[in-house]
Amino acid sequence: MGNRKKILVCPLDWGLGHATRCVPIINEILVQGAEVVIAADGRPLELLRQEFPQLDSITFHGYAIEYPSGDGMILKMALSIPKILSRINKEGKELQAIVQQHKIDAVISDNRYGLWKVNVPNVLIIHQLMVKSPFAESLLNKITRSYVSKFTQCWVPDYAGENNLSGDLSHKFEFPDNVKFVGALSRFESPVKETEKKYDLLALISGPEPQRTMFEQVVLEQLKDMEGKFIIVSGRPGEASLSLPKGGTSIEYHAHLGAKELREKILEAKVVLSRPGYSTIMDLAALGSKAIFVPTPGQTEQEYLAHLYTNRGLHYSMPQKQLNIEHALKQNQRFSGFDAYSSGEELKKVVGEFLALTSTKELSDEAVT
Repeated sequence: MGNRKKILVCPLDWGLGHATRCVPIINEILVQGAEVVIAADGRPLELLRQEFPQLDSITFHGYAIEYPSGDGMILKMALSIPKILSRINKEGKELQAIVQQHKIDAVISDNRYGLWKVNVPNVLIIHQLMVKSPFAESLLNKITRSYVSKFTQCWVPDYAGENNLSGDLSHKFEFPDNVKFVGALSRFESPVKETEKKYDLLALISGPEPQRTMFEQVVLEQLKDMEGKFIIVSGRPGEASLSLPKGGTSIEYHAHLGAKELREKILEAKVVLSRPGYSTIMDLAALGSKAIFVPTPGQTEQEYLAHLYTNRGLHYSMPQKQLNIEHALKQNQRFSGFDAYSSGEELKKVVGEFLALTSTKELSDEAVT
């Protein structure tokens, strides 16, 4: 037991997607014989504790950035930059204490850019080697590259070729030498047979506040007056279910579902209504699901991904302000949805090589200054 490598896994706290895509990584690390310690905050920490109750976990504060209730996303994010940069600097210092206290052999972080300041091998997981923006994309790409290059490795949850999921986000610009494509990361196994459809629509609510709650309210208000059988999964692990509005007798509501049960419910739904968050896209692609995407207002990455999949003829998309679920369901009949894929070989190989690296490589103190 004492010879097993101990790997710290640290997802970002913006929504649940960064935590859910760490699930297959944690599973693969465990399969390959290493230990895992989870370090996260808020709902991501609660989700991973529910998925892995046997693992040690640490509260490791994230960035605690809220999205605006209106359309001022770009301004809100710009004003948040000093807070984000301050947290990036502090989290690097806090990480060193965690590594020493818990005798950590390597660190794998999802979108936490300060977690390279440590003298053990470290990984940054990102699917945005470039940041989608209405301006200054080349400058933002240079800034991102400067952070990526500080890590021992950067893992991109996608495929290197044309048959990819992220489009421009990971393929528009030349990527740094330490980048490794690990394939799509989903907590769900691909189905081996067709599943009987029990629901006309599954609404998967996710993302940072207050937009998560605003999206949920819009969906609830529309579904309660529609004919059909619907299910809502609210993305609030550890919290109680809401009281449904009058008329919502055809709605099955869950504050949160574990990975196994959520997979079953998605497969039983004809269509999934959700944000086009990248982790959600990977989950739906693994299951071969058909979706209606509603981007978080002003979230340029999600808006890009929604257009990407609509243009590919896979999924219908609609802005939140114009959301009409009945109309969207009719329009979505023209789209094909994902073909289920099987994945895992890329991740198995990259994790194996990284665990071997932790046994042979010690970073110098100069690497963390």
